[in-house]
Amino acid sequence: MQQRSEETRNRILMAAINCFSSHGYDVTSVAEICEAAGMSKGAFYHHFPTKQAVFLALMESWLGGVDEQLRAVMQAAPDVPSGFVNMSQLFGEVFTAAGGNLPMFLEFWTQSMRDPAVWEVVIAPYQIYQNLIAEFIQRGVDEGSLRPVDPQKAARWLLAMAMGLLLQGLVELDEQRSETAQKGILSLIEGLKA
Repeated sequence: MQQRSEETRNRILMAAINCFSSHGYDVTSVAEICEAAGMSKGAFYHHFPTKQAVFLALMESWLGGVDEQLRAVMQAAPDVPSGFVNMSQLFGEVFTAAGGNLPMFLEFWTQSMRDPAVWEVVIAPYQIYQNLIAEFIQRGVDEGSLRPVDPQKAARWLLAMAMGLLLQGLVELDEQRSETAQKGILSLIEGLKA
């Protein structure tokens, strides 16, 4: 029973991704999601109270766990610059995982400008990532591998580049995405090195 419930929930989420990516959040209705998932509105509402709840679940799923992955990469590195180099290699995985869902990423940001509840879900991980990267930068300054900089400002630069690279991923070919991401992050890290 639990497995069937989880499968139904996942079908709703996958249908919602397709609908939101194709038509946008505002135009997509619960009925459309149900039709795409091949299920009733009752099944939908059993798992999600609103269309927004589905949207937020998708966003949380997409953003969830990134901080754990970043910490693991940094902890495995011999020093902070090496950790950032290793992180830059994760962009290829991010682009692959996002696949055709990068339009969904734009929907998240568009909706966050209109809806305070969505904004809270979008901004919370962003702030977590910024603080995490600032922590890594401060560690690099403390170990002497990075020059003294304001860690919060440097973290914002890195995140700004990462966000821009995600958007650029919409227009670049698959093989170019990872290379652009890696080179961009590496050049910024080179500028921070002691």
